[in-house]
Amino acid sequence: MGLSLNSTPQVTTTQSHYTTHKVFLFCNYILLGAASSCIFLTLSLRLVPSICGFFFILLHILTIAGAVSGCAAASSGANRWYAAHLVATVLTAIFQGSVSVLILTRSDDFLGDLKSYVREEDGVVIVRLAGGLCVLIFCLEWVVLTLAFFLKYYAYVESDGGAMKRSAKVQQEEDLKDWPWPFQV
Repeated sequence: MGLSLNSTPQVTTTQSHYTTHKVFLFCNYILLGAASSCIFLTLSLRLVPSICGFFFILLHILTIAGAVSGCAAASSGANRWYAAHLVATVLTAIFQGSVSVLILTRSDDFLGDLKSYVREEDGVVIVRLAGGLCVLIFCLEWVVLTLAFFLKYYAYVESDGGAMKRSAKVQQEEDLKDWPWPFQV
């Protein structure tokens, strides 16, 4: 992914920016692990022939793509990756929250819709484990969104765009004061 973290912060970054960057990357790595764990739990239910199982796996693949784009956005600082990360994270957060509520409130019905080949008692335990991971993913995605906002804010403040610029009229008036006008008061 091209991630390289220096052991010391750069001269231009503040300590809070550096710490936020580290926590952001750590949360994205946890998201990667949790989403891949959900994929393996789903595959352990042998849900590949099911259309619901396919969409459940696709949701976690989208979560992984969002976490990878978040790591890329944090490393490169490009606005393109930042926008892709925000879109992917918001969409997956909404769907992860919905799926986690569905799994944890109606595990038996959810498992029946998935058409699993595993015994029902074992399947319910596996589905609830996946539901718990979906809750973790849901919470972490909102943390990641908040951290992404702060990283973008720190990048804006530390760049020239964050400096307060004077309006053109004030600048023009100051420029005119310096000119040697013959009838200046």
